[in-house]
Order: sequence, then C-alpha cells, then structure tokens
Amino acid sequence: MTLISCSDYQKLLNSDDTSKKYKQAEVYYNSGEYRKANRLFEQIIPKFRGKPQSQRIIFFFADSYFQTKRYYLAANQYQNFVKSYPKSDRIQEASFKAAKSYYYLSPNFSLDQEDTYTAIEKLQVFINLYPTTEYSVEANQLISELQEKLEQKDFEIAKQYFTIRDYKAAIKASDNFIASFPGTKYREEALYTKFNASYQIATNSIFSLKKQRLAELQQQFDIILRYYPETVFLNDLENKMIKVNSELEKTQPTISKLSK
Repeated sequence: MTLISCSDYQKLLNSDDTSKKYKQAEVYYNSGEYRKANRLFEQIIPKFRGKPQSQRIIFFFADSYFQTKRYYLAANQYQNFVKSYPKSDRIQEASFKAAKSYYYLSPNFSLDQEDTYTAIEKLQVFINLYPTTEYSVEANQLISELQEKLEQKDFEIAKQYFTIRDYKAAIKASDNFIASFPGTKYREEALYTKFNASYQIATNSIFSLKKQRLAELQQQFDIILRYYPETVFLNDLENKMIKVNSELEKTQPTISKLSK
C-alpha cells in the first residue's frame, strides 16, 4: 500500500472501515508517519480488543507516542502493554522503552528532579528483572547519566550558597554532597568550594575564633593536595594559604602576651 493524500487520510479517519484503518496505520508507522499512525491506532484499538491483532496494535500505539516524543503517554501505553501481554516477545522492549520515556522526561538539573528519580527507579527495576537483556548496557548508561545530573544539582546548590555569601550553608552543603557522592567528578571542586567558604569565615572572624578557623583551613588545604596534588585550583589555594599563614603569625604574639 502507498501513503494516501491528506484529504483521503481525513476521510479514512471519519470512516467505519476498521480493516482499512488498520492496514493504513501500519503503512504510516512503517514509513515514519507516527502521528498519523497514532490517530488511526487509537481509533481501532477498541475494535480489536481480544483479537490476535490487538497485541501488535497496542505496541505500535505506544511506540508511536514514543517516536513523536510524547513520553508521558508513551510510558503509560507501554506499561499497559506490559500488563496486558506479559508473555509477549516484545515485553523487554516495551518495559525498557517505558523506563526510557522517563529518562527523556528528566529535566535540566536546575529544575525539580521528580522525573529523574522516577526514571532511575524504573530503569533499575528493569535491570533487576532482565539482567542479561540486550538493553542492559544502555539502561546502565542512562542511570549513570541521570545520577550525574542529580550530583550536579546538589553541587550547584552548594555553589549557590557560596555565591549568595551564606558561607556556613555552603560548607554544610559541600560536606553533605561529598558524603552522598564520594566518587563524583565534582569532588575536587566541592572541596575547593568548602575551602573558599571556610576561608571567608576564618579571615573575617573575631579574634577569639580566628586561630582555630585558620588552622582548620590548613587541614582542608592538606586534604585537597593529598587527593589532588595537581589541582587546577592550586595557584589560588596557595595564594590564600600565604594570607592564612600570615594571619596565624599575627595571632601568636598576642596570644603569648595574654598568657603572661
């Protein structure tokens, strides 16, 4: 069969010829005209319920949503397919694409990440159910990308606290981030952000708190160099430590005089 004209397509939508709609829907689907196929599949699904063609139609209906990037609808229809045909030879593909739909729904890291968490959960459930499936490598890769997005969001929160000069919150957020994501690629910069926040607090502290806070900066500096001896932030860190050591020296005579 060949593709029909727009006017013929409209006539077909309004007709009662279920058989012709089914055949033409597959023609559209196979030629990549997924929106047109979707409308026809939607119309004929009730007519084929309980018939052998139903499984094929429902899968194509779900996939036509997926191919046109209507991912919420695709996920719902794939899940409907999985429930309706648990023994289908396309069960793995449908389950994977249902989970992958949420991957595509995951927004930019700066926005609410509810769909990101849902995508990770769905993909992990899929991997647990089908650990040897041909889709497992891609599913694991998608999870890694989503987890990195969550890492970036939490890291940016710590940086934002520093930007607005809420240094105590920046330190706490950096500590929480490092503890939650020990293997993150942002760890080096998170330690640097914590150091900078601590530096601002220490160098602007009252005398009774300054020495202890400056000493803690030395410890943070040592930790950064231990893990990242060639850190990209080395010049700035060293310049700040020159001032830290200078400030520490200034506290010594005063403390000695007070002790006498």
